[in-house]
Amino acid sequence: MARVTITGGGGFIGSNLANRLLQQGHELVIFDNMSRSGTEANIAWLREQHGDERFVLARADLRDYEALLRACEGAQQIYHLAGQVAVTTSVSNPRADFEANALGTFNLLEAARHVGDDPFVLYASTNKVYGGMEAIDVVEQETRYAYADFPYGIPETTPLDFHSPYGVSKGCGDQYVRDYYRIYGLRTVVMRQSCIYGYRQFGIEDQGWVAWFIIAALKGRQITIYGDGKQARDVLFVDDLLDAYESAAANSDRVAGQIYNVGGGPDNAMSIWREFGPLLESLMGDAVPVIYDDWRPGDQPVYISDIRKIGRELGWRPKIGVEEGITRLFNWVRDNQPLFAHL
Repeated sequence: MARVTITGGGGFIGSNLANRLLQQGHELVIFDNMSRSGTEANIAWLREQHGDERFVLARADLRDYEALLRACEGAQQIYHLAGQVAVTTSVSNPRADFEANALGTFNLLEAARHVGDDPFVLYASTNKVYGGMEAIDVVEQETRYAYADFPYGIPETTPLDFHSPYGVSKGCGDQYVRDYYRIYGLRTVVMRQSCIYGYRQFGIEDQGWVAWFIIAALKGRQITIYGDGKQARDVLFVDDLLDAYESAAANSDRVAGQIYNVGGGPDNAMSIWREFGPLLESLMGDAVPVIYDDWRPGDQPVYISDIRKIGRELGWRPKIGVEEGITRLFNWVRDNQPLFAHL
């Protein structure tokens, strides 16, 4: 069994990953400043599932390099999931966004390099590093936007074009992670993730739209669609994402220095309201009212991941389809309403 550190281990993806690693018997350190809504509930759930002694919670911030050094000491695997996650927040407070995502990732890499046990380091990046992709032709269909020339989605060879402070800060971390393999030999891998959704996701209007729409509908809260609702995204259930993480860790020497687009791919794509809305209304058994507002800065009319590279190299592909995954999440939110009372 390995000694593992997860930054952001109290968050949505982090708590699901922590649960899987604890089930497998790994020694675990969770590094989290616990500022995100839902993290206290997620840590409490992990303690209920596994007990107080199965993991260490390091309650600290990514800007605290000394705390990161302690958390990464002797680590053989490090999953860097922590950071600032919303484009809107990055626009209103770019300094905090930079410190969390760019400086925080640099601190993490330095900690891994100096005190880790030749660790495997996985970085959760984002499709936002590709920017608005204005040079890529998009066609408008009845219920969604689509690429004119990329039937398999956007590959990793697409030029980077950081757009919004969030895109810049995450892209900075993305490139630092890759370069620490080239310069220092640190076994790093970058996962450029599309829309991830699933259990224990406390989505808000600014981030985690699949979960937010479900939560808002069940609570009778207003849903605002920014744009026309035809924006298309590929979505990936969290269990499938963790399978990709696990496969990468098991092949750490092979994937070192690599970048992978990880999402649902073309088979698991939908528009954020014109196609998702009817599915949500069928689960609700009633109409879900929405209002429309202006497009957000940096919002791509369509983003779909080309996941063929990770398929070729690791044999990974999504197993949970859109309807099944969204039904699972809807049922989980419906059955755990007290967790969302604060929203």
